[in-house]
Formats: sequence, structure tokens, C-alpha cells
Amino acid sequence: MITKLSIKNFALIDDIQIEFSSGLTTITGETGAGKSILLGALALVLGKRADLNSVREPLKKCIVEAEFNLEDITFEQIFRKLELDFDTHTIIRRELLPSGKSRAFVNDTPVVLSKLQDLSPYLIDIHSQHESLNMFSETYQLEVLDILAGNSMLLSKYSELLSEYQDVSESITHLYYKKESASKELDYNTFLLQELEETKLETLDQEILEETYRKLNNSEVIQETLSQVVGLLDDEQIGALTTLKEVRLQLNKLQNLSSDFEDIWNRINSSIIELEDITEEIIKATDNLEANPLLLVEINEKLQNLYKLQQKHNLSSVSELLKFKEELASKLETTFHLDEEISRLEKLQEQLKKTLLDLSKQLHNKRISVVPTLTNKLKELLTELGMPNADFKFELYPVPTFRKNGTDNIQLLFTANKGLNFGALKKVASGGELSRIMLSIKAVIAQYKQLPTAIFDEIDAGISGEVAYKMASILKEMSLTMQMISITHLPQVAAVGNQHIKIYKKDVNEVTVTQIKKLTQEERVIEIAEIIGGKNKSTSAINQAKELLN
Repeated sequence: MITKLSIKNFALIDDIQIEFSSGLTTITGETGAGKSILLGALALVLGKRADLNSVREPLKKCIVEAEFNLEDITFEQIFRKLELDFDTHTIIRRELLPSGKSRAFVNDTPVVLSKLQDLSPYLIDIHSQHESLNMFSETYQLEVLDILAGNSMLLSKYSELLSEYQDVSESITHLYYKKESASKELDYNTFLLQELEETKLETLDQEILEETYRKLNNSEVIQETLSQVVGLLDDEQIGALTTLKEVRLQLNKLQNLSSDFEDIWNRINSSIIELEDITEEIIKATDNLEANPLLLVEINEKLQNLYKLQQKHNLSSVSELLKFKEELASKLETTFHLDEEISRLEKLQEQLKKTLLDLSKQLHNKRISVVPTLTNKLKELLTELGMPNADFKFELYPVPTFRKNGTDNIQLLFTANKGLNFGALKKVASGGELSRIMLSIKAVIAQYKQLPTAIFDEIDAGISGEVAYKMASILKEMSLTMQMISITHLPQVAAVGNQHIKIYKKDVNEVTVTQIKKLTQEERVIEIAEIIGGKNKSTSAINQAKELLN
């Protein structure tokens, strides 16, 4: 239930606070006093789009804050579902900033407006004479039948299976599309994979192949160069080794004279040994180097094939080609198994469809079973509300597709007078009749389900006499199980409230502002007497007000 509403800088309101109690709160005031402003502020905090023209002083921040007592455990589940911070004492705040921006908070945590809009139906249900569109929607009409039929468990199971059915159907569609695309590429991908497999990439080392190719392709140059190097090192006349050996021989004469010469001799000797070793290796390399045209052709073919594949697939190494090959193999494997997966999912889809049809039939039958009960209850209430000849027809027939609440299509037909044909509710019911029908439906639902706080805005317009007493009685009875707030012009309704609030306008420093006051018992007598007889309260009006309050 809502416990408090604070409004600052909104329309004619400067700064007011209203505290609400459980049961029935009645709100009265002259036309134009600001009752609609109150509802506008409440709608704002519940997620309605902001209208900056509603801000009283544009250079100041407008704040609307509502406090709720949410002790029912279901609220915690709702908050968790909406990913909101839960508190039994929940505070929702809406701010309109001078910059034109709007902010919303739930328990001091910023939230997007859509979250607030998703939460608000669980907190407050606002109705006015001109806001009965819900009654015209098939969803709402089916919801009423489901409440009476106790279909919540069935609907929950149906909703869960419907979600799975839709996911499976979407997957099947995707797989068919994938199969169609894959079929077009199957032959080409198979050719590419075969081409890669024939190349035997796993056995190839590109660096070794390229090095071997360079050696074989330049064997004559290499052999000629190595022969020249051996000549320069080991020629008897001018070879480097011959010269160094002569140097060693000359130094041999001096090594006994000084340790300095001995060190030089040793270093020359080491160089001769190293050069002799190098010369032997070059001679061996020259002997082992043979022209091999067949091997050269074979390696060249392998490299050219490798380069072609790399260029074709825009890749630069054997490892990348191997990875691409694995991807192709995986893609072809998936293509070969698509039919199996589609078949499996279609069987699951058929099972889910069968179960959904069965649940839809159960929902349909249970809805049909409660139509007489609902019709009779509505007729009884409307008879007491001055519509003795009101009658309803609920026509339910199946549709070929699964909807979020089953496969039923519903048409609610209504007549207010004997001898007249039934017609669609939205076409044949007047505004006053719709208000009474709406109240009757809410009164019936309240017997089966705990509803959120309900606010009725002048739902009693155009009603008087005994009907007014009955409407007051219905509102009072509903308030025994839920919090009710009624904005009214009827003294009968105003008198049955557990709490009575008056909205009025007052000039403060030559500026008109809307103010709110919670009335005492004596003030209620005066207010109700004024509703009955106007500002000039007669003795009879005061006595009648006291009688109503008693």
C-alpha cells in the first residue's frame, strides 16, 4: 500500500505531503481545486513521460516521491524479476530538473523509466471515468476469466513451454537457413579441403624447403666459390695457410728469447689449426655438393603449390593453412549433421506443440466454466448500481496461433436494456455505464485475488440516490481487503472513508496554490454538508452529513 506522497514544485502545488492509511481514503474538493494535479503527480512518479510545462517554477527542481509498505512476499519476487533493490519500505522518487532532464530512483538507486513503468502496475491501479480502455482489450478480459478460474499455475506452465517452443522454432528456422547456405557452399568447400589434404601440409617445413631450393638452384655458384676459397686458403704459393705457416716458422726462432714471442707464436699456431679445420669443412661441403635436377624440380613444385594456396586464401604460413583446413573440416562436419539436428528439433517442436494445445484446451475449458459465475455476479452488482437489465455474453473461440495466454480469442458483448441486441462493449456502453461495469469487475476480482492499491477518479460521476449508497457500499467492502482511494463528488462515498482528505486552492502572497488537508470528524461534517447543499450549509444538510457519517 502507498503510505505517503510528497510533491514539490508541480503545477499549482508548491510543497505538500499526504499520508495515506489502509482501507478507504476519500478525497473531495471543488472542481479545479487540484484533484487532477494530484493524479498527474502520482502518474509521474509511476513512470509517465515528463511534461516540463507541469513544473511550477522552471528554475527549480520538481520532485515527486511516493512511499510504499510492501510486506507481501510476492513483491520481493517482483523486484528480483525486474532487477530492482527491494525494501519493505520502498521509496520511489521522480525528479524533473531545470535543464529539462528527468531522473527516477527506486530506493535511492537510479533506474530507467521503463523499469518504473514495469513496476507500477504491481503497486497502484488508477481508474477514471474516461480511462476504461483496459476493459476493451482481449488480454484484460481473458485475465478476468483466468483470475476467477484460478488459471495462474496453468498460465505459468503454458508461458514457460511457449518460450521454449518459440526458441526451438527460431532455432529450426535458423538451421534451415544455415542448411540452404551450406548446401550452396558444400561442393566448393569440399574441393578446398581436398586440395589442402592432397598438399600434405603436416609434412611440410616451408623454411627448410626454401633453403634447400636455394642451395640446389645455386649449386654451381656455390661450388665455384668454395673452390676459390680453398685455393685462397691452401695454395702452395699464395695461400693464407702457407703464409701463416711461414710466419710461425720465423717466430719459432724468437719464442725462446721472450715469453711475449711465445704467446704470439701460440696464437698464430691456433689460427693455423682453425683455418685447417675450416678448409677441411669447405672441401667436404664441395665434395658433398651435387647438382640434383630432379630434387630441385620436386621441391620447386611443392613450394609453388604452397605459395599458390597461401595467395589463394590470403594466408602467409603453413600453420595458418592448417588452421584454415581444420575450420573447413568442421564446417563440412556441421553441414553433414544439420539434417539430424533439424529432425531432432522438429520432433521436440511437435511434442511442445502438442502439450501447448493441451494446456490451451484446459485454459479454454476452465474459462468457459466460470463465464456463468462472472456474468451472474456482474449482473447482481449492476442491478444494485441502477442497471437492472444489464447482461453480458463472453464469446470464446480458438485462433490457429499460440498467444502469450493461450489460443483463445474473446469478444465481450453487452446490452443495458431489455429487447435490444448485444453489441461490442466499447460500442454500446456509455461513459457512466462503463464506470459502473469497471467497478463491478474490480469488485468481483477482489474476491479472488489480492489487487494493488486502487485509485478511482470520480468513478461515481452521474450517480445519485440509492445507487450512490450502493456504490459507496461496494467501495467500502473492497477496502476491507485492499487499499482504496476514491476521488469523489458524492457525499455517500465521501462519508464511508476511513480517512477523508480535502483538496483546495488558496492564495499565498498573491499566488494561487493547491493545498491538502486531512479532515477531522467535525470538519468532515462541514465538508459533506457543503457537498450536499453548497457553501450555505443548511441545518438539514448538516444533519444529513452527520447521519451519513454515522
